[in-house]
Amino acid sequence: MAGHSKWANIRIRKGKQDKIRSKLFTKLAREIIVAAKLGGGDPSMNARLRTAIDKAKAESVPKDNIERAIKRGTGEIEGENFEEITYEGIGPGGVAIMIDVYSENRNRTVGELRHALSRNGGNLTENGSVSWQFKAVGQIVVRQNAVDEETLTLAALDAGAEDVTTDDDGSFVVQTRVEALHKCADALNKQGIPTEDVVMTRLATNMANPTPDEMRQLVRLLDVLEELDDVKETQINAEIPEEILQEA
Repeated sequence: MAGHSKWANIRIRKGKQDKIRSKLFTKLAREIIVAAKLGGGDPSMNARLRTAIDKAKAESVPKDNIERAIKRGTGEIEGENFEEITYEGIGPGGVAIMIDVYSENRNRTVGELRHALSRNGGNLTENGSVSWQFKAVGQIVVRQNAVDEETLTLAALDAGAEDVTTDDDGSFVVQTRVEALHKCADALNKQGIPTEDVVMTRLATNMANPTPDEMRQLVRLLDVLEELDDVKETQINAEIPEEILQEA
C-alpha cells in the first residue's frame, strides 16, 4: 500500500462510500467548478475539466449537477468562488501531510484543519515546512483487464510517461511529469486504452517511520480530514500496513 500517495485515501475510504456519498458528490462538483473556472467550460478544450467530468460520471453524479457545476465555474450562474489551496501539516510520528482543498472561506477552512489536526496528534504548519519531502507528479490509472502490461508500457513511454508500475489491486499506474499528464492520457485514449483516473499528485521522497500506534492515530486523522467538505485530497510520507488500514 503506497501510503505516500493518493491511494492512502482510497484505501481508508474503502467500504465507507455510502456514508460519504453526498460529501463525495460535493467534492467532485467543486473539482468541476474549479476546472471550469481555470480553463473554461468546454471539456474538449479543457483536459482538467474533461477528467473531472469523467470522474463525476464514474461516481454516478447526476448530469444536471455536472452541468450546473460547469456553469458556476464559468460564471453563467452565481455560486461560491472556490479557491484551490494547499496546506501543510505534521501528523502523529512526525509524518508530513499535504492537504489540498477547495475553499470559498479560508478562515473557516484553516480553522477546521487546525482543529482536526490538533485533536488527532498533529498540527498545521507553515507553507514550505514539509512540501520539500514530496515530488509533484502526474498519475494515470489503467485497469488491469483493459490492456496487457507490455502494450501499455510501450504506449505510455512513447507518449512521454516516465514509468509504469502495478498497484496492490493489480491496476497499472502510469507516472508522468505534471506538465505531460493530460497529453499522455489523451495519447493512450487515442490508442484505445481507457484511463480510469488522471490526477496530479505527490510522491514522498523522504519517508517517516511512525510506530504502529502512531499509524493508527494517523489513519484516524486522515479519516477526519476526509470527512471535511473542503478537503479534496491528502498525501503523506509514510507507508501504512494493510492490516492497520483494515482495522479502520
